[in-house]
Amino acid sequence: MNTPYENLANAIILRAVEDYREALGTLRYSPHDKDAAISKDEVERFFRSGWFGLLTGIDPEMLMNRLRKEVA
Repeated sequence: MNTPYENLANAIILRAVEDYREALGTLRYSPHDKDAAISKDEVERFFRSGWFGLLTGIDPEMLMNRLRKEVA
């Protein structure tokens, strides 16, 4: 059973994953979409941040690679 802290951490990460998928999907069909590019960059910064490392032990580069393959 997850603690409330773990539930919150998971929800934050899942939101970032959803935002990243959406940005990648938009950029796939509209490569010059500035809002999607900004969103993608922001989520990548989050994934590589110390904050992300505190929330989970997931390797951020592996996660981003998997998500990129999903959208491709």
